[in-house]
Amino acid sequence: MANKSQQRGKSESEQERPEQSQSRQPGRQRPMRPQPRVIRENYRGSGKLQGKVALITGGDSGIGRSTAVLFAREGAHLAILYLEETQDAEETRSLVEAEGTRCLPLKGDIGSQSFCRQAVAKTIEEFGRLDCLINNAAEQHPREGVEEIEEKHLVGTFRTNIFSMFYLTQAALPHLKKQKGSTIINTTSVTAYRGSPELLDYSATKGAIVSFTRSLAQQLVKDDIRVNAVAPGPIWTPLIPATFDEEEVSKFGSDSPMGRAGEPDECATCFLFLASEDSSYMTGQVLHPNGGEIING
Repeated sequence: MANKSQQRGKSESEQERPEQSQSRQPGRQRPMRPQPRVIRENYRGSGKLQGKVALITGGDSGIGRSTAVLFAREGAHLAILYLEETQDAEETRSLVEAEGTRCLPLKGDIGSQSFCRQAVAKTIEEFGRLDCLINNAAEQHPREGVEEIEEKHLVGTFRTNIFSMFYLTQAALPHLKKQKGSTIINTTSVTAYRGSPELLDYSATKGAIVSFTRSLAQQLVKDDIRVNAVAPGPIWTPLIPATFDEEEVSKFGSDSPMGRAGEPDECATCFLFLASEDSSYMTGQVLHPNGGEIING
């Protein structure tokens, strides 16, 4: 729980959330209270991604939704991949289209190489190009000890969190090479740097993503494709009530240096920076929107 100095300046409602949980992953955004913040009301787009196309996994909710809407405000068209949360995906599409750009929701399992190929092909069919791939979707299953990690969850976590990045990159690469200054952005986690005893397999995948990002950046720099990553700390997304018990959810993020969980829109700007020309001299790097935790990574 955050101490008094950390809580200074926050209302009581901001310090703790109502106790809540969801019974399965992926979580749904619609029943969350309070709703995650999608985009700052005073944010003004300036055409940083005008006419570009981005494909975002987990784009139906949380960080993925916020990034999709922010990209749309900057002029990009979006393809969003989601597992089964159709209602959330349709809400994201409405929010994107309200910004004046187009959105293509694609339902399927990114742990399947064939679906990843189909998703990229449908994106190209719809928009005719691909400029930015954002590998964002993930799953996690807390366990007290390593001996409690079941094979199905171990395999599933790696398939969703890291195998999918290989599959989608392989499928997207021929199209990214056609667009000057294309980008790939991967979502890793603060747990890749400090570890997490209850999320051993999840943390292992996030560490793999850091190495994947650095190595792929070196491989693709000759093709003028930049590869970077974002390592969020505690962010209020549907994955949280779908993972932890009600009491833990109510205090989620209160132990961060800032004394609170972050909002999705506080991460989305990192993705925008890495997707735009503002970061033209950066590749193989990781940004850390984590509320002030120093992880030296």
